[in-house]
Amino acid sequence: MNKKKKEVPVEKQAALFSVLADPTRLKLLKLLSQQKDPNALCVNALAFRLGVTQPAISQHLKVLKDAGLVQGEKRGFRAHYFVRKGASKRARELISQVFKFGEDEHVSNPERPDSEIR
Repeated sequence: MNKKKKEVPVEKQAALFSVLADPTRLKLLKLLSQQKDPNALCVNALAFRLGVTQPAISQHLKVLKDAGLVQGEKRGFRAHYFVRKGASKRARELISQVFKFGEDEHVSNPERPDSEIR
């Protein structure tokens, strides 16, 4: 029985690369991934540690939340953020599929067969 992982659309992979392409978002992910539960961080703490404004942190967190990488939890008057469980594994799988092409896999433009490429 040959189990083949479900192929992910290239658009989904590209969206993840787009999210990870920003240095501030990468720093946020690294910082949040170093936190042990229940030590999630609020926007103020993230802004202070990264030397970035609070509005900028909020905008970056929204992008990370929309991508399913980060989650917020209301604690008192503030939301505290942490990396979602399983998010790093899913992201690694998406990224690793970009570099895995078997002999039977092929990426091309269906409107232009390989025979036309010179």
